[in-house]
Amino acid sequence: MKKVTLLIISTVIALALAACGNKEGKGDGNELVVGASNVPHAQILEKAKPILKKKGINLKIVKYQDYILPNKALDSGDLDANYFQHIPYLKDQMKENGYKFANAGGIHIEPIGVYSKKYKSLDDLPDGAKILMSNSVADHGRILAMLEKKGLIKLKPGVDKVKATVKDIAENPKHLKFDSQYEASFLPQAYKNGEGDAVLINSNYAIDVGLDPTKDAIALEDKDSPYVNVIAVRKGDENKKDIKTLVNVLHSKEIQDYILKEWHGAVVPVSGQ
Repeated sequence: MKKVTLLIISTVIALALAACGNKEGKGDGNELVVGASNVPHAQILEKAKPILKKKGINLKIVKYQDYILPNKALDSGDLDANYFQHIPYLKDQMKENGYKFANAGGIHIEPIGVYSKKYKSLDDLPDGAKILMSNSVADHGRILAMLEKKGLIKLKPGVDKVKATVKDIAENPKHLKFDSQYEASFLPQAYKNGEGDAVLINSNYAIDVGLDPTKDAIALEDKDSPYVNVIAVRKGDENKKDIKTLVNVLHSKEIQDYILKEWHGAVVPVSGQ
């Protein structure tokens, strides 16, 4: 009886091992779960998916419409990585929420744009024009630095432009009024509704609603912007083989050429940071 029991147990174990072996033996490889904004992040990852497949990595893309949940999901372990945020925002979120994240590699820049239903250039903006912008504080310095470069305002001397706020404006000759109560994802709708005199919209949200930043924006952030969108991971995971492979694929000529061809400068590839 004992021999029969042992035989049954051995058979069950053998079948279980065989099943595991078959699962690995199909060439499916490892699963890598990455959270991303719809456009352009998820689209870029979709293009990388077959390349990663050949390298033994099954890429699963989880799409998000906001800037909060992807970091929560990464912190909880529901994601292996996320791809939606630029470096200043990542640093701000780590400081604010105690996240232990790391930048595994910069992939692209999305120049932020100024959009208006009422005016065709920044020069046309009237005195007291209402400017709508994201409630993400990490974007405020970026926006203000851009407007300073375009000649609309001047910031206080010596201020850290990455951390600048409206309070750091030293000169505002057009008396622009800044309204930062909007979620970044709602700004395209605010623009379409004709709200405000000008709306600052991140390119990923602009593209997602059919806007072409290079044609529809009345002004666009310079391409030398330091706001590089990165692959973010939990600290220590940046050295994992699958993560390094993901970053290398996204830095490949095939993917970078795709980005340039697909978005014509509205999304600019990088291969560092």
